[in-house]
Amino acid sequence: MTGSIAALGAGLAVIGVGIGIGLIGGHAMEAIARQPEHTGKIQTNMIIAAALVEGAGLFGIVVALLGN
Repeated sequence: MTGSIAALGAGLAVIGVGIGIGLIGGHAMEAIARQPEHTGKIQTNMIIAAALVEGAGLFGIVVALLGN
């Protein structure tokens, strides 16, 4: 039973990361479309934010799988 709950927690973490990175990318594209002269700054901030979201998701997966 514990393994299935851990798998559910890891799956939810992955879904959350996917949604978060999708929102970051979508909003970055909107920002670039509105202000194309700031493309470099927007892309840099987008990559940093996506890395932070992915790191938090990876932490969630590790906690879900090792927290037996």
